[in-house]
Amino acid sequence: MLTTAEAMATLLSAAHPINGTESIPTLDALNRVLSADVISPLDVPPMNTSSMDGYAIRTADLTAKGNRSLPISQRIPAGHAPEPLKPGTAARIFTGATVPPGADAIVMQEQTEAAGNEVTIFHSPTPGEWITAQGADIRSGATVLPAGTRLTPQALGLAASVGCAELEVRHRVKVAVFFTGDELTMPGEPLKPGAIYNSNRFTLRGLLEKLGCDVTDYGIVPDKLDATRATLREAAQAHDLILTCGGVSVGEEDHVKPAVEAEGRLSMWQIAMKPGKPLAFGAVRRATQQTDAAGEAAGETFFIGLPGNPVSSFATFLLFVRPFVLLLAGMQTVAPRALSLRADFTQDKADRRNEFLRARINPAGGLDLFPNQSSAVLTSTVWGDGLIDNPPNHAISAGETVRFIPFSELLN
Repeated sequence: MLTTAEAMATLLSAAHPINGTESIPTLDALNRVLSADVISPLDVPPMNTSSMDGYAIRTADLTAKGNRSLPISQRIPAGHAPEPLKPGTAARIFTGATVPPGADAIVMQEQTEAAGNEVTIFHSPTPGEWITAQGADIRSGATVLPAGTRLTPQALGLAASVGCAELEVRHRVKVAVFFTGDELTMPGEPLKPGAIYNSNRFTLRGLLEKLGCDVTDYGIVPDKLDATRATLREAAQAHDLILTCGGVSVGEEDHVKPAVEAEGRLSMWQIAMKPGKPLAFGAVRRATQQTDAAGEAAGETFFIGLPGNPVSSFATFLLFVRPFVLLLAGMQTVAPRALSLRADFTQDKADRRNEFLRARINPAGGLDLFPNQSSAVLTSTVWGDGLIDNPPNHAISAGETVRFIPFSELLN
């Protein structure tokens, strides 16, 4: 069996960004991956602005006059061009408005008192006070979002702040998914003896869609070698990745492994991890040649086969499929950030495999362990906040620090 590190290295070394880019409206670009740097054509803000409601003044006027009252010479709402500030006067100004030429400070309105056409200043500001300088956030010519960035809501806002109405992004990763097992039944159908509802279809499709993939769902494929091979051949034609669930073990009814070997190749299929030992990686031949990002013939579609137990498929997707898909999408940094947290439990029994234990953060800031770590207990994935990455042959003692990967890192 491969270690998780060996399996990850093998998997990720094979991934490369898919071919094809497009220009789309910034409003529609959530979760897409930039194919080109976003470079600002302007300073942000493009002028000096007020960061408070108050009065724009010359600080020298207060010092020179010796009194604290100034006539109000103009009113400046946001979005309006001001006149130069007349010497010895103040300008009523609002948050986000352009500071008038000649003014060098803003006095917030709570430190003033207006009466008629005059304002009394109760504060001695320093030059630059409450003024956001031109270019304080972004300078013209700066790269604000590098290629390979996955576009979050705040990244879209940043792109919009420099005037980008459209963005150059990579094509969505096209993923074909299917499920094997004659015991599988869809919710809403009668549950026959020996059958189970197909929870993995809902979990995995949701995970793929959350990553922004273009998903083709081939549904439940019968436990037959010829049916599995036929589905693999069809799925290989127009997709970047084929993802299956179930049938990658060594049982007589596990047909995915021999089907992939007949239609392509398998590089690995057993990993020393718990849950998720039977995980397969390889490729399926395409009947027609396509072109990859380098302009060369691409005669294969990647294949990843996940185990059928619901927690195993969930965990292996997060740890292996997610970074692989993100690399295909054009991202450069795909490793989740881990936290070092205190274990508020004891697990005396060490496993020879790398364990990924479902746990959640308690009010004291430590970790509680879900009591049943079986790979069939999907409840643990909803109850938990993340996975403890526990090394092989390591028992956990209460109070020790463990490596915890939050679901918030793995589900984005």
